[in-house]
Amino acid sequence: MNVVRSEGSCVAIRNLSPSTSINRSCAHGSASPDDATCGTPTWIGKGLTCVCFKRKGAYERICINLTPRQEERFKRLKHRMKVYFDASRPDHQDALRALWSATYPDQELNGLISDQWKEMGWQGRDPSTDFRGAGFISLENLLFFAKTFTTSFQHLLKKQEGKRSAWEYPFAVAGVNVTFMIMQMLDLDALKSRRTFVRSVFLQMLSENEWAFDLLYCVAFVVMDKQWLERNATYMEFNDVLKSTRAQVERELLMDDVLRIEDMPSYSLLS
Repeated sequence: MNVVRSEGSCVAIRNLSPSTSINRSCAHGSASPDDATCGTPTWIGKGLTCVCFKRKGAYERICINLTPRQEERFKRLKHRMKVYFDASRPDHQDALRALWSATYPDQELNGLISDQWKEMGWQGRDPSTDFRGAGFISLENLLFFAKTFTTSFQHLLKKQEGKRSAWEYPFAVAGVNVTFMIMQMLDLDALKSRRTFVRSVFLQMLSENEWAFDLLYCVAFVVMDKQWLERNATYMEFNDVLKSTRAQVERELLMDDVLRIEDMPSYSLLS
């Protein structure tokens, strides 16, 4: 199996047979033939920092150097993740109003604190109290979804597809949880020694598309709803559905022919 990625980030995967000779200069500890780590850049061409590895059937740590564009977008995304929702900020208030307008274009919002928000799946009259876990980026994700994939957004909001449970997940709060799940999965604040292949694959995608995180969010949301329906889940099983959603998203990100978010098989669920 070979996957080649450009721009000098971690760029290739190679399954090693027991007879393969490797350079262990960038290995993280000792390795057996089927527990191989990194090889020399000459395997895959100029400008590449190292070869990714597969350990005991699972993708593990890799060597990676960020390109300037990756570094810039990476810092911008990390900054977005650290912004708390602040109900006193005019731009955050405007984002909430924009979400309402995108969700219910023909219905006027009475106020930022209103029983109307419960229609969207917030826990109470004041949606600002539900952003604590994931911050302002979770609102940005919902707004991106509403504007970019309007049909899918409305189907999920109104629970229009499949046999629905009597105890459905609240749409907006579920969206905040999806954001938090992706943040945990990518673990962008991880120490160098704990970085995962999923994280590094995503950073390469981020270099190709600045909106990769938001697109991944939309994919994860529709995957979550699909798994919800397949399992005939109820609200008490929401965390289990979220775990299985994360596992599927990770598997798709690591597929050989997935080089962009748009290449993920579940991206086709969006409309």
